[in-house]
Amino acid sequence: TVFKDVDSNIRNRQRMDNSLLSRLHAMQNELTFIRQDIHAHPETAMNEVRTSAMVAAKLKQWGITVTEEVGNLGVVGTLKSNTSGNRSIGLRADMDAL
Repeated sequence: TVFKDVDSNIRNRQRMDNSLLSRLHAMQNELTFIRQDIHAHPETAMNEVRTSAMVAAKLKQWGITVTEEVGNLGVVGTLKSNTSGNRSIGLRADMDAL
């Protein structure tokens, strides 16, 4: 029935959410270190050489496909889904100190 499918989808979503939260919690110390490192070595706009290199290296370490030198110092990480389809989510962050 439709309700059975909805209930199954909700349970699958909850498992996915719990799995993601568990992974993020396991990475908390590493993510905190990265944030502190970026703040300890501030770089102004268009001079984020160290920060760009560090972000690219971390993304690669985590198995994410990386494109570097986007617009000079930009970094793009592409994480593909295991499911079929062409939907994407884009996240953007500035890396300069100001």
